[in-house]
Amino acid sequence: MALTRRVPVTADRSFPASWKAEVLAERPAILPRRHFVYPAVVEEVERGALELMVRPAEGEAFLATCALGFASPAVPTGVWSCPDAAMVCAVAGGYAYMIDTRSPERWQQVGYRPVTEVRPIPAAGLLIFVSFHSVEAWGVAGRLWQTARLSWEGLRLGEATETELRGWGWEMRTDTEMEFVVDLRTGKHTGGPAF
Repeated sequence: MALTRRVPVTADRSFPASWKAEVLAERPAILPRRHFVYPAVVEEVERGALELMVRPAEGEAFLATCALGFASPAVPTGVWSCPDAAMVCAVAGGYAYMIDTRSPERWQQVGYRPVTEVRPIPAAGLLIFVSFHSVEAWGVAGRLWQTARLSWEGLRLGEATETELRGWGWEMRTDTEMEFVVDLRTGKHTGGPAF
C-alpha cells in the first residue's frame, strides 16, 4: 500500500488532453484489471508511489503506479498534460514518466533524477523539464533536445515566448546568477556561466 501523500500534488492541463486522471491517496484494495508499474523493475516501488487512475478517451481505464524519486516538496509531484493529447506526464518526487494512454506499456522516463521543475510552454508546443544543470524539451514527437550545461548548481527560469526561454544559472567563480536565453526550436543557448 502506498504511503499517504505528504507533499503537494500538481494537476496541470496547459495542453488539451484526451484522458482524465485522478491521483489516488493510496492504492485500491482491489486492483483494476489493467495495472502498470513504472519503472517495471525497481525495489520498493510501493513506498510513496504516485497512484494514478487514468481513463483514456478510448479503451479501458488503468492504474499507473509511479515510483517515487524523493519525498520532498522541493521537487515536483503531479500530473501534466502533454503536447501529444494522448500522453500523460506523471511526476513522483522528481521522477518523471511519460505514459502513452493509448498503450500504457509504451512509456519513457525522463533522464533527470530529479526533475526540479516542469514547465509547460503551450505557445511553443513544449513541455520543459528542468534539472539542477540543464533543461530538456518534449514535444508531440517525444524528446526533442537537451541544453548544454546552464548552471554550476541550480536553475531559475523566467519568461518564455514561442521561441525563447529566459533563465539564470549560478556562476561558481563569482557566486552570482548569470542570465541565459534558450532557443526553444533548437535547445541552443546564449549567455549563462562559463564552464
